[in-house]
Amino acid sequence: MEELLLYPVFVPMVCGVIAYMMGKWKKGMRDMFVSTAVGLELLLVLTLLTNPEMEGARLTIEGFCGLALSLRDGQFHTLMALLTATGWFTATIFCKEYMPHVQNQNRFYLFWLITLGATIGIFLSADLFTTFLFFELMSLTSFVFVIQTEEPEALKAGETYLAVAVIGGLCTLTGLVLLYAQLGTLSIEQLGYAAANATNRKELWVAGILVLVGFAAKAGVAPLHIWLPTAHPAAPAPASAVLSGILIKTGIYGILVLTTTVFLYDVAWGALMTGLGIITMVLGAVLAVCSIDIKRTLACSSISQIGFILVGTGMVCLLGEHNVLAADGTILHIVNHSLIKMMLFPIAGIIHLTSHTYDLNELRGFGRNKPLLAVVMFIPMLSLSGLPSLNGYVSKTLLHESIVALIHESSVPVSWVLTGVEWLFLFTGGLTFAYMMKLFFCLFVDKGNRNWTSNGEYMAEGSTAMLLTYSTLLIMFGLMPNDTMDTIAAFARSFLSGAMPNHEIAYFSWVNVRGSLYSLGIGAVIFIVVVRKLLYRKGIYYDPIPQKFSIEMGVYRPVLKFLGQLFIVVATLVDCLPFRLLSQTMPRCIDIWLTGLSHIRTYLASKLMGEEQMTHSNVEQVADDYHFAFYDDKPQKPIGFVHSLAFGLMLTGFGLCFCLAFILLHK
Repeated sequence: MEELLLYPVFVPMVCGVIAYMMGKWKKGMRDMFVSTAVGLELLLVLTLLTNPEMEGARLTIEGFCGLALSLRDGQFHTLMALLTATGWFTATIFCKEYMPHVQNQNRFYLFWLITLGATIGIFLSADLFTTFLFFELMSLTSFVFVIQTEEPEALKAGETYLAVAVIGGLCTLTGLVLLYAQLGTLSIEQLGYAAANATNRKELWVAGILVLVGFAAKAGVAPLHIWLPTAHPAAPAPASAVLSGILIKTGIYGILVLTTTVFLYDVAWGALMTGLGIITMVLGAVLAVCSIDIKRTLACSSISQIGFILVGTGMVCLLGEHNVLAADGTILHIVNHSLIKMMLFPIAGIIHLTSHTYDLNELRGFGRNKPLLAVVMFIPMLSLSGLPSLNGYVSKTLLHESIVALIHESSVPVSWVLTGVEWLFLFTGGLTFAYMMKLFFCLFVDKGNRNWTSNGEYMAEGSTAMLLTYSTLLIMFGLMPNDTMDTIAAFARSFLSGAMPNHEIAYFSWVNVRGSLYSLGIGAVIFIVVVRKLLYRKGIYYDPIPQKFSIEMGVYRPVLKFLGQLFIVVATLVDCLPFRLLSQTMPRCIDIWLTGLSHIRTYLASKLMGEEQMTHSNVEQVADDYHFAFYDDKPQKPIGFVHSLAFGLMLTGFGLCFCLAFILLHK
């Protein structure tokens, strides 16, 4: 029965190849096949969920890349797999309406299904090595979503996405190597025991921070969030939905694994998670309030909600064995955020299909006389804002109460700090309400320069059914939280906490409702004073943050450019040494790597300059070109692919593959 774990991972990948070949001769049949494949994936995951023989099942393929490929079935693992399969299914329904307007659909559906399988592989992984393999595959295949339109903005966003994915992946790989060297295992079940008996905690922290970098980058944790505000607006709306609703949760999954195993109940780690969560939460909300692009607003909103989840993750550590509120709140906010964004991004796509823009100043008044659109958009907006009677209120209440519980258990100096954390939590909830009301007023209240007529054809039947179904779920989960949301939390709780709640949570008691009302009141003030008075003048929305005022432009790009030039100098010095000398002083695998790179460089130079013009000086001139691995918005002169950052990263990947192949063949 354990072989069933392979099907949800690899069946979509095989179907992706079949769909690609099918699309070469009959697109209609391809679209039907893709929908069937995603539906089959949902059935496979439901089989894992409902089959009692699969509970706790584990499958290990020994010797895979020198270690093992290990998959398992478990409550939290299966819940995340179900969330992925369900989200992909609904996004695929929306693809029928949106994707006919996008070029290169064949390529899109190939990587659409491969990414689905890789994402399921992450959530079903039983060790961090397997997690890493599928994590990197997912990062590279989802890169196609970002550049799908091949417009300049999309290519630029893809450049950022690729840089973050590759650099973050290398950091994670380095951390996993150190972690394995210290603990002797990467199994999720064994990591906790091995870490508890580790003698050198400093080395453990170095490994943990390196692993954290890659996962945090994918999750959109500040200051590694730079890809989210650019990738979401560039990607097609169905891809944006899964990027925000599902793929960023893979990073959260990795962070949760570290938190609940290597750093279980570690106060310092909990403080780090809480600090990162507060920064991410507030920064994302501020960016969303200032944004004048609907998809960028939703992307920045995702950054902020990841901050809420990280705060809950920090509370899981800080509360120790009494962390059931934080564990339940973290699980449920992951679920709720996914459900909400699987509605809001398709709605943004529906608006774009009619208006051909995401700019709020051009969209003013679009939703007037469209009551159905107003309803299906207002419900997830209010839910994300934490309005009582909707599902978002449930998870935010649990997270807020976990902070309050920690305040009551802490000494006076620490409790003051935590009180500040609580008020920042409530303030950010207010910012959430403010930017959601900004979108709603822009679309449904403000009058624009264009006459948006309603002909009843702005939303396809499949998309309408999907949005109404999700709206019903949000209301049902919010009105009956003890019967629905608590059941979901109890199903997956063991992954984060071994504790059980002492009593049933009274979600609608005044003590719990009061926190939500504080946030909504703060948000109403911010909306009236800041959004409507300062950011909306004479019928125009303004973004007060300059486009170039960002961490990417001000820090990351200059640093990468400096490192690129530094590596050129180092590479030139190394290239001057005879390879025979290198072979005597360095391991054989490094010698092969350097020799291979030299041959590749010579070959590329010959193709660029012509065989007859090829000399040693020419090779040096090409190799030392100023634009090698250049990462800039405005290159000083036209450059080709072989001088781009992407090509530099690709060569790095080839080098790592050569080393890995050498190790596997000579072990």
